[in-house]
Amino acid sequence: MTIALVIDDNRATADALVQMLEVLGLTARTAYGSSAAMGVLAAMTPELILLDINMPGVDGFEVLGYLQREPRLLDVPVIVISSEDQRENLDRAKKGGARAWVTKPATLDALEDALKKAGILEEF
Repeated sequence: MTIALVIDDNRATADALVQMLEVLGLTARTAYGSSAAMGVLAAMTPELILLDINMPGVDGFEVLGYLQREPRLLDVPVIVISSEDQRENLDRAKKGGARAWVTKPATLDALEDALKKAGILEEF
């Protein structure tokens, strides 16, 4: 079973994403913000990360940079979840290692498509 980490400073959004992941057959835990995420990532290696970009303090792009510098986390698929969909942010996330992008508010279908694109779920 895939264990995902949802990193988002908005608790309602993070909790909703966990519920959607569970509907899709994954197990997930949350980190409410980037500081909490650093603590969780020090203690576990998730098989998938859903990452908000717009967070106070250390933003999602900085978290992507950390993931790219940490050998243990380098190959963990990352799906960006953001309220923005500007081309420069999409490109920056892709260069930072993100495999897919979902615009908030996320729907179950959009999340499922992103999981398929990231290689987490199989396509039929």
